[in-house]
Amino acid sequence: MASLRASARAPRTPSGRAAVALAAALLVAAGPAGPAAAADDDGFTLTDPRITESSGLAASRAHPGVYWTHNDQDEPRVFAVDGRTGETVATVTLRGVGRPRDMEAVSVGPDGYVYVGDIGDNLNGSWDHVWIYRFREPERLRDTAVDATQYTVRYEDGPRDAEALMVHPRTGRVYVASKNEEGGGLYEGPAKLSAKGTNVFRRIGEVPWVTDGAFSPDGTRLVLRSYFSARGYAWKDGRLGADDRVRAPIQGQSESVTYTADGSALLFGTEGERGRVVRVPVEGTGAAPAPDSSARPSPPSASGAGTASGGEPSGGGSGYTLGLVALGAALLLGLRRLRGRGGGGGAPGA
Repeated sequence: MASLRASARAPRTPSGRAAVALAAALLVAAGPAGPAAAADDDGFTLTDPRITESSGLAASRAHPGVYWTHNDQDEPRVFAVDGRTGETVATVTLRGVGRPRDMEAVSVGPDGYVYVGDIGDNLNGSWDHVWIYRFREPERLRDTAVDATQYTVRYEDGPRDAEALMVHPRTGRVYVASKNEEGGGLYEGPAKLSAKGTNVFRRIGEVPWVTDGAFSPDGTRLVLRSYFSARGYAWKDGRLGADDRVRAPIQGQSESVTYTADGSALLFGTEGERGRVVRVPVEGTGAAPAPDSSARPSPPSASGAGTASGGEPSGGGSGYTLGLVALGAALLLGLRRLRGRGGGGGAPGA
């Protein structure tokens, strides 16, 4: 979530982390939003104390029930997490790549490889290129080091911040959604990435402010999430189609989303120590619906303050709750703009 934090070299300004914390506190103050609030046992909690900034989430293809995640500003490593217990079952260190700047997303392709997007930009356009790392999913889940390929990426219309990288489950094509409070873009990579030279991603669609995204396992749908909502898009012939609201939790630092391997549910993750991953069944798949908490409200927490229906607080349409959500978003954006004016630069790349 680097775009909400000033670089370590930047002058002191109101930090994005403080903005998110304040917004989260306001959301918690709003209390349970209503019947769509998620049950405590509907998902899992990341237990590894090393995972404090989980910024991406992807269901493994090789190991059912396992999910890949990573910190954003960290060593070149990813963690394999058991979706039943939240425990780390393997730590994979990437060899052959440079020092990551801001890893923000992870996705698993149909080729059996894991793709990690080092695509964040602390100052929203200060780096003229970013990177994607690719490694084959290990056959055995254990702590190991693997050889990885590093791809250099540029956008055809100039540098920008991004936190969402999605690999299509049928074509293997890589897509990136940029992040901007006034609206971002969806970028399409070449049909095949090249480790030689630069891979130019071209803009093919307009999207809202996005912190992560995921294709459905059958490749017919793309879900994009932001801090306070999520939207689903029909996907056909490599282009966005009709969109609709997706039920998603409101979390303190809403960072990641992935489909389960069978497509029956979406998992939404958040940053922070012992980050909570919330499971939301996908309508029409026959999955069990989320428990109706109108009879037993779930208490709010810093990592999951309630669940929104279609990205909006559910319940009786409380103006108080809606006002706190709006105020939290406004404070987050305002502090982000102040931070952005402070200047500074990110860590040098490889």
